[in-house]
Amino acid sequence: MTVDDIPAVNRLLKKAFQSVHAPIIELVAAQTNDPFHVLLGTILSARTKDACTAGACGRLFTEVNSPADLERIPIERLEQLIYPVGFYHDKARHLKALPAALNEKFGGVLPDTVEALCELPGVGRKTANLVVALGFDKPAICVDVHVHRITNRLGLIRTKTPFDTEMALRKILPVRYWKTWNSYLVSFGQTRCSPRNPHCDGCPIRAYCPTAPAAVKGNGKVKR
Repeated sequence: MTVDDIPAVNRLLKKAFQSVHAPIIELVAAQTNDPFHVLLGTILSARTKDACTAGACGRLFTEVNSPADLERIPIERLEQLIYPVGFYHDKARHLKALPAALNEKFGGVLPDTVEALCELPGVGRKTANLVVALGFDKPAICVDVHVHRITNRLGLIRTKTPFDTEMALRKILPVRYWKTWNSYLVSFGQTRCSPRNPHCDGCPIRAYCPTAPAAVKGNGKVKR
């Protein structure tokens, strides 16, 4: 895949995305239309499967809808609500510390930039970019393991870390694709382009992938 192929691949990824269930944080954004809920859901989703995150979000959002709610609720109750998401003890601690950090650093207002969001407890660049893109509807490139793996597998970039991938994509990916690139590739990585034994048969972007097994067309020519 080359930079010139990005528009065509994006169209195919969008079509594939529309045929499957959206990633959980995409659903949280659509259902709540609230950056704070997107932040909470994204913190919970780290190292956790979507089905588990969805259940935890459903329970948490029945009692927590503002920083004031987090400040009021005991940490033991937070742990009960979000269990069994991965690292739930640490995540509950981060959630409990969130209101104080917002008040001290940003006057109680959730910031809308990646750099500022990264100053909050439990928030790294992946979380911050996703909150900016889905919560605030601003251009941001969220790079998780799926985005990092698939863009390298396609040969679009050659990077070693998610941070390097984000910086590389910022240089070559048209801004109009930034907000949706993560959703498309996360969905694609969860349903088809897995880390091991990806489902290459019938893959809509197989022709653009240098790592896909060769397929023989009817005329006997090899196509990738």
